[in-house]
Amino acid sequence: MVFRFLTILSLCLYVGCAIGPNYKRPVVEIPEAYRGDLQEATAKSLADLPWWEVFQDPVLVQLIETALQNNLNLEIAVARTEQAYRQSVATKSAFYPQASANGSAGKSRTQTFVYQTNSVEYTSYVGALNVAWEIDIWGRIRRASESAKAQLLASEDFQRGVLLSIVADVATLYFALLELDRSRIISIEAVEAFEDTLTLFTRKYTGGVASKLEVTRAAAAEAQAAAWLPAVDIEIAKVENMLSVLLGQPPGKIPRGIPLIDQRLPDLPVGLPSSLMERRPDVRQAEQEVVSANAQVGVAMGNFLPRIGLVAMWGGATENLGDISSGSTSLWNVAGELSAPLFKGGLLYSEYKAKQAYWEEAKANYELTALNAFAEVSSTIVDRRLRTEQRIARQRQVSQLTESVQLSITRYEQGLANYFEVLQAQQDLFPAEFDLAQARLDERLAVINLYRALGGGWELDLNWMPVADEPTEETKTQPKTKSETSASGSASVPIVSSSSDSAVQKSPSNQ
Repeated sequence: MVFRFLTILSLCLYVGCAIGPNYKRPVVEIPEAYRGDLQEATAKSLADLPWWEVFQDPVLVQLIETALQNNLNLEIAVARTEQAYRQSVATKSAFYPQASANGSAGKSRTQTFVYQTNSVEYTSYVGALNVAWEIDIWGRIRRASESAKAQLLASEDFQRGVLLSIVADVATLYFALLELDRSRIISIEAVEAFEDTLTLFTRKYTGGVASKLEVTRAAAAEAQAAAWLPAVDIEIAKVENMLSVLLGQPPGKIPRGIPLIDQRLPDLPVGLPSSLMERRPDVRQAEQEVVSANAQVGVAMGNFLPRIGLVAMWGGATENLGDISSGSTSLWNVAGELSAPLFKGGLLYSEYKAKQAYWEEAKANYELTALNAFAEVSSTIVDRRLRTEQRIARQRQVSQLTESVQLSITRYEQGLANYFEVLQAQQDLFPAEFDLAQARLDERLAVINLYRALGGGWELDLNWMPVADEPTEETKTQPKTKSETSASGSASVPIVSSSSDSAVQKSPSNQ
């Protein structure tokens, strides 16, 4: 009867309040709109898209899938989540009675009297089942379980952050490779152009209408262009090796898909600032750290209070092993238990103050993480808009310089211009083409960085592998039209088309 009463009492206390402060989210000032966002704020956001709808290059999608399967940083994050889950389960076990069993067997001999030589031998067998149960009257165990659960959620959010970083990092390095491929083509074109110029100057020199100076200057320009190619190849090898590490593979060649100029990325609004707190994995992780620290304060407060529990024992002791379970040899005990700290030299108070300080640290870290998140999004918004303007300006520059080179060569052949005009025009063109390739890369990286800053893919939870839509019987037998075959699965998503790229593409050097 007493046991039933205490059980009901413990359940009532469990569903009631627990010692320590209840969690309240720290106040963070949320801006009404992101700085630099010229679009009207809407609930729709780029972050709502899964990553495979952001990137349309099949080769890039395959590389990201490989990284999500093999990346070692992700394995570390998964192991940490598993540790946190097991720790959470272990903490919850304190709610339940703890049972143990012990037994012993022994033989002894004693003398009946001090001055007599005869002795008596004893054989004994003892077995017992022990049960102990701490009743969580103050909610100390409940707070410990709350803290462990928050740590589990924080580990899951950390894992989400790793997943997002893997996707963004693979895409960043892949686009960097595509830019380097374009730079390699520019280097080859530069060498060929300067070789043609050298041939032209040499022919003029042989004909006696040009000086040796013109030939040597043209040869030096050709040698300078030839040095660009090894430098680009070195960077390609470095980026491929870095990408191989992300893929969880030994260093090796990386396949390429769609050229950088044809890569299309979504052009969607950023969403409401208030939603960022629920999307960014680092902000969510920081908040769970505050939840855990808050619960640990309650645990530290509970350590000041008495612990109340029940202990019970049932067993037997006999000289014959076969009789140990008989009623005549049984032993049992049921008792209540109370233990309270009286003096520990300031240990409990110091632990309590330490937990309070840890909560202050977690709270400040959460506020800082949130502020950094808003700042990062605002910076990437401005970056996305201005990178497009920069790329358009670079295109105009390359277009004008391309025409300038053609005019200078024509004027030189007609004797209307000197060698310096030709070399200067070429030496201005090819660095500008490198700058244009970099501008195209920066324009696309700005979208990737914005997707990362917004906490892209937040609705995917921990399953980031794309799920292929299984075709129905009707779609299996229905032939696809040409437009359906070429259409993307996310055709309704606005795309950064860089349509103005083609508007000024009048020479192969611009492609």
